[in-house]
Amino acid sequence: MSITVDLPSKIENQLIAEWGDDFLSRKALEGLLIEAYRAEKLSVGQIAETLGLSMIEAEAFLKEKGVELLYTLEDLESDRESTRKVLG
Repeated sequence: MSITVDLPSKIENQLIAEWGDDFLSRKALEGLLIEAYRAEKLSVGQIAETLGLSMIEAEAFLKEKGVELLYTLEDLESDRESTRKVLG
């Protein structure tokens, strides 16, 4: 899916000059993913998949951006079950 963002040309040129055209697209994607995660619409795994990162890298990405990781009771139970399976 492609999303188009209309910016005033002055702002567009300023940001492209600062970050480059490809990086500007990446920053827009990252911003969308961060907001979707904060709204609990996406998981860390979905962010990792979209950005081509491992789970650990995606968690580090979110922390770097100042986003608190959401860890629910369901996450805890899932982690406990995974640990039980690994340890026997």
